[in-house]
Order: sequence, then structure tokens, then C-alpha cells
Amino acid sequence: MAVFVALGAFLMTLAGGWTAQRVTDRRHLVLGLAGGLMLGVVGLDLLPEALRAADTEVHGVPVALLLFVAGFLVAHLVERLLAARQAAHGAGEHDGRTPEVGLTAAAAMVGHSAMDGVAIGAAFQVGHGMGLAVALAVIAHDFADGFNTFTLTTVYGNARRRAVAMLVADAVAPVAGAASTLLFTIPEPLLGGYLGFFGGALLYLAAAEILPEAHHEHPARPTLLCTVAGAAFIWLVVGIAE
Repeated sequence: MAVFVALGAFLMTLAGGWTAQRVTDRRHLVLGLAGGLMLGVVGLDLLPEALRAADTEVHGVPVALLLFVAGFLVAHLVERLLAARQAAHGAGEHDGRTPEVGLTAAAAMVGHSAMDGVAIGAAFQVGHGMGLAVALAVIAHDFADGFNTFTLTTVYGNARRRAVAMLVADAVAPVAGAASTLLFTIPEPLLGGYLGFFGGALLYLAAAEILPEAHHEHPARPTLLCTVAGAAFIWLVVGIAE
């Protein structure tokens, strides 16, 4: 049942990626929407779930928040190191952006989608009602995952072929994750820590890369409205899932 439901996430991820690649003439609006979706996923979905799952503290601070900050800093460090390596070897960047960063970010999205599948499978082990509720949330925000995976890959200068390959991997990941729960389960505190770390990395990409690029040399109002709409959409999805 969990694997069958995860097929819905597969289809929604592909739908999100298809939408992202069909609106290339409005790239700034796509990026603005992607930034809002990423912000909404982090603030309204990933971080609350991470705090609930990993509720222990270290020196007065929840572990999930420490890993959230660590994820942000690691994403920044990886981008700077890759940019420095490109410059040292004289390799050209795409508008000042390193393609490896896009692939790394997309790979992180694939890993997150696999964990989404694990979450579906684990919820079904608790009960069908819990499983369906979690599946609804995953399927709804996997549209954003597909959208963001394709956008993150291409915005850093990767070819469309690579972006499509990462999109397909992101679509397959939740199905594989759900199937893996037939073999093992992940302890809840570990899952919460992962969500916090991934949320910090995703926030960095949204705030430091995607949104500045969206507003570069384009009217701010339509792009800003797309960003707000993306965050509001995730809020609606989270509210329905609850």
C-alpha cells in the first residue's frame, strides 16, 4: 500500500519538473515561485517536523536547530569551495555560477524525496490513517520538489539533459524509499536531525541564490507576488494535511 501511494509522489514530482521547464520565457517568475516554495517547505514543513522528531537539546538549543544552522553553513561552504576550485583551474562558470552546486543541491533533493518515501512507509506501519495523512502531505509538496529540482539544476548552468535526469531520479526516490521500509526503519530522532540539516541547506539556496537571481534585472512586484504565492501554497498544503 505504501509503495502504491508513493507512485502519486512520483507523478507529482514529474508534473512539477514539467511545469518548471515549460515556462522558460518567464524565468524570473519561475525562480520567484521556486524561492517561495522552498521557503514554505523549510519553515512550515521541514523545520516543525524536525523539532518534533528530534526534541533533545545540546547546551540549551534543540538538536534540530543546531543541525539547521549546520546545514546552512555547509551549503555556503560547499558553494564557496566549488567556486574557488573552478576559478583556480580557470574553468568558466555559467553567469558566475558553478554547475556542480546545482547538481549537489539536486542530489540533496533526491535524498530528501527518498526520505519522504521512508516517511510514507513508516506511517503506514503505524496505521492506514496515519499513512494516508503523511502521503497526502508528501504528494502535495512533491510538486514543489520536482519544480525545485529542475530549477536548481538548470539555474547553475547544467544542461537540460542533466536536469531531466535529476528530475527522474527525484521522482523515483520516494517510491524506492517507501519500498525500503519493508526492510528497515529509521529512528525518529535521526530522521528529525536529517530534516533540520536539509532544511538549513535548502534555506541557504533559496535566500542566497534563487531569490537574488529571480530579482536580478526584472520588475520586483510580479516576482515578489510569485514568491509569496509559493510560500502560501505550502501553507495551504500543510494545513490540509494536518
